[in-house]
Amino acid sequence: MVLTIDVGNTNIVVGVYDNDELCLISRLASDQNRTSDETAVQLKAILALKNIDVKSIDGAIVSSVVPLITEPLSKAIEMLIGKKPLVVGPGMKTGINIGIDNPAQLGSDLLVDSVAAAALYPTPVIVADMGTATTLTVVNDKNTILGGAILPGVKTSLNALTAKAAQLLQIGIEAPKKAIGSNTVECMKSGTVLGNASMLDGMIDRFNEELGKECFVVATGGLSEVISQYTKHKIVCNPNLLLEGLYILYKKNI
Repeated sequence: MVLTIDVGNTNIVVGVYDNDELCLISRLASDQNRTSDETAVQLKAILALKNIDVKSIDGAIVSSVVPLITEPLSKAIEMLIGKKPLVVGPGMKTGINIGIDNPAQLGSDLLVDSVAAAALYPTPVIVADMGTATTLTVVNDKNTILGGAILPGVKTSLNALTAKAAQLLQIGIEAPKKAIGSNTVECMKSGTVLGNASMLDGMIDRFNEELGKECFVVATGGLSEVISQYTKHKIVCNPNLLLEGLYILYKKNI
């Protein structure tokens, strides 16, 4: 079995693969104050809930965009399974070329998403990862990451809006009955859901135009399924894309 862990700004997503099958998915809050011991206890408890013996874990791999969590998490994993985890970073075999101006600036999450997208879907491919930030990453038909775009995530934007506008309250993130809202809540739902869907459509059009060809589009992240069902472009949702990328990288590097 292989332990795959994605450390994001909001959540830590834990996955376990057994014979190429994802048999466990769980989430922890991304707490930068959590110690190695606390992390080890929580990981062991998560595995126990699914009746997975720690001794059955053969190895682990971690992708992290929160440096303060990476080291204590790595120590916790080593305490649990007796082996240091692989950590996505420079020197790792990926099968992906990085064509951006400064490859060192590429987030490990974007790299892992790109590895999975290039392995699982036709290229050129656009990956939309909709988490704390919404990131769009373009991988061409030569498996090269060309770059993309970064913008505030759906919840991040909504939280900023309600924090700064005294008369706007928090709403559920769900589509309105129509684009032209007739009350404040419906207007906010329209902007939040249909506005983000329109953003995706517009950026996909721009990327396709710059490349001179149509890209396959895959979306992942917490709100990808909610938003992508209202886009005019066909978007395939894969909520486990990053975990799949981690598993692919693990097999390339053991």
